[in-house]
Amino acid sequence: MITSPAWKDRKYAVLGLARSGRATVEALLASGADVLVWDDRAEAREPYAGRCAIADPLEADLKGYAGVIVSPGVPLNTHPIKPHADRFGVPVIGDVELFAQARTDLPSHKVVGITGTNGKSTTTALTHHILKQAGVPTTMGGNIGLPILEQDPLPEGGVYVLELSSYQIDLTFSLDCDVAVLLNITPDHLDRYDGDFQKYAASKSRLLAMQTRGHNSIARFTDARSLGNFAEGSIASILEDVLANRGIAGEEQADWPSLQGPHNRENAAAAIEICDILGLSSGDIRSGLQTYPGLPHRMERVAEVAGVAYVNDSKGTNTAASAPALAAFDNIHWILGGLAKEPGLGECEAELGHVKAAYTIGKAGPDFAALLNGRVPVQQCETLDRAVSEAAAKAEPGDTVLLSPACASFDQYADFEQRGDHFRALVEGLK
Repeated sequence: MITSPAWKDRKYAVLGLARSGRATVEALLASGADVLVWDDRAEAREPYAGRCAIADPLEADLKGYAGVIVSPGVPLNTHPIKPHADRFGVPVIGDVELFAQARTDLPSHKVVGITGTNGKSTTTALTHHILKQAGVPTTMGGNIGLPILEQDPLPEGGVYVLELSSYQIDLTFSLDCDVAVLLNITPDHLDRYDGDFQKYAASKSRLLAMQTRGHNSIARFTDARSLGNFAEGSIASILEDVLANRGIAGEEQADWPSLQGPHNRENAAAAIEICDILGLSSGDIRSGLQTYPGLPHRMERVAEVAGVAYVNDSKGTNTAASAPALAAFDNIHWILGGLAKEPGLGECEAELGHVKAAYTIGKAGPDFAALLNGRVPVQQCETLDRAVSEAAAKAEPGDTVLLSPACASFDQYADFEQRGDHFRALVEGLK
């Protein structure tokens, strides 16, 4: 695990004992910190009996504490822990901030931080893959993979690649990334920002604002311009320029089997620029692009059955995330619906020419069916198993059955992973 002498003999409270919370407690205890832990679930508290104090920080006197560490899932705009900690002048932070504090005592390294509404996971995993293939010591963490504090420190010359949600950035104050990336900003998670898109955008932009002079920032031109707190020219690299200027032509995308579609062209451009900044050769970058295996639930080609491709894009949880998947294929049998994050079809409107038929599921199914009626053939299927069955019956060789719901999953599934796993199992049943 990652530890730090900076935490020794200091007092911390950890609220929430899921995986990142557990990793945080272990790292703090191993560093000699005095730790107070709490989780509403009694079974989550049991492993800490006799090892540290157990009490709800909301009922504790926090005077003298160095920080309250919370899960990114804790809504700071509504949860009482933030005003309670503020009364004692105690910062509410996350495990990424603790990692930032530990950096001074780690072997010489670099940190890449990647944020954006869509594409974070793919760009993070792709960058990590390219570095690893090139022989660079590397790991990935943050919003992907293992909690960062649970991982062993990298040897000298290593690169930590962090996927960072706005929630994690809200809990981070001293992470000075050697390379910071802002992929895009579209409305999402606005309930956490009182419905204010500008607050959400400002949260994302803080990743770049935390950088010191001499470090590199990457953003799309349109999004960089929309961030009024950045001076002209303060963004070091503009994504739109990358594929034309880094020795890797856009036409080569045909050789990157797990990176199809215009959105993956942008993800690849970000990874190319990151790795170029870190000193990798174009040959190493090109090899990594060609061998990248892709991530589950993100335009994941599950199988081909009777000449029909089945693609799991369950991670498409809003219309902006699903639109690029629609743009990547033709003759699509589109399975969509769930718990809608916004009204309408959003950016998917422009891609309906790729859709041969649609099959709606979940709570938003009737609304989507009404929007699509008369534009593409549409069936209200309610459940995923029926949608897969109907699509399989109608699809012809050369067609693609695409699960890209443009919705959250919580009306019918625990999360998008469970929804994607169900789709994968249903496709296996077709064989």
